[in-house]
Amino acid sequence: MIGISGAEKNAEGVRRCVIVTGMSGAGKTTVLKVLEDQGFFAIDNIPPILLPQLFHILSAHRAAVRVGVAATIDIRSERLLDDFRSALALIKSCTSDVRVLFLNAADEILLSRFEQSRRRHPAAEYLSAEEISVQEGIRRERLLLTPILGGADIVIDTSRISTQQCRRLLLDEFGGGPKGGVSLLLSSFGFKYGVPQDSNYMFDVRFMPNPFYVVALKPLSGADEPVRKYLESFPETGEFLDSCTRLLDFVIPRHLSAGRAQLHVAIGCTGGRHRSVACVERLFERYRDTPGGIGVNHRDISKVQVLDAASPAEAPSGEGPGSDE
Repeated sequence: MIGISGAEKNAEGVRRCVIVTGMSGAGKTTVLKVLEDQGFFAIDNIPPILLPQLFHILSAHRAAVRVGVAATIDIRSERLLDDFRSALALIKSCTSDVRVLFLNAADEILLSRFEQSRRRHPAAEYLSAEEISVQEGIRRERLLLTPILGGADIVIDTSRISTQQCRRLLLDEFGGGPKGGVSLLLSSFGFKYGVPQDSNYMFDVRFMPNPFYVVALKPLSGADEPVRKYLESFPETGEFLDSCTRLLDFVIPRHLSAGRAQLHVAIGCTGGRHRSVACVERLFERYRDTPGGIGVNHRDISKVQVLDAASPAEAPSGEGPGSDE
């Protein structure tokens, strides 16, 4: 274990820590994923004795410093009680915000969860030299963790709550929006370069008239006002944006209130330079005050656009044969 001097040096870096512990089967993995979605640097099942050393190592890590560290500790860690107490004392002496989150559940609920998953209870491997039943494993683990439960800062009983309800409890306790990120990401892209695989909603605007075939607009992008005005002179553009905003007005608050870290809306045209960019810019103007922040990514706006030699010099509407924009 590192000494106090090394841990004090860490105080310049990691200033927030959530230690997730509790009964096996109570949902520690799920909780860790929620915290990770909120920007925490997440670590699963670290021996308590290594925590202070890890804080020292992470003192220059951006996510760990800006948001904090979330770590699960359970009975798989040898000498749990002794190491946990000493490590916690050291971390609290040099880190301003340390909280222990204990996840609990009724014995019959835990037993049912283990039966459904057909897993052995960890106590069979870590607390006993002989094979024991799941019910006996639950009993032994609860006895071992009683002192930690008594000293926990937050206790959540997951017996009768859904994953969604648990997520909301965590958001209320540790913050409702992604830290160091954005709640809403609007991105434009070109289908010819591939679709973004991580989008939640994707819209195809290749039906709109193509500015690529207008000589004065071809060198511009959808971020330029002449391109946007050109597109908005066609009724289908306005109809699309109206329909899109009606959907997003409904989806965005519900998506974010459900505890999702980010909603990614992607809009694509052929080359990702004119139509999709213009639509994203208009949506940004509407949703710029979204709680948690908004980000814009024009993925393909800078890619070289090449006009097919067989295509017309100008096609005032639609793709036109051989379109490359």
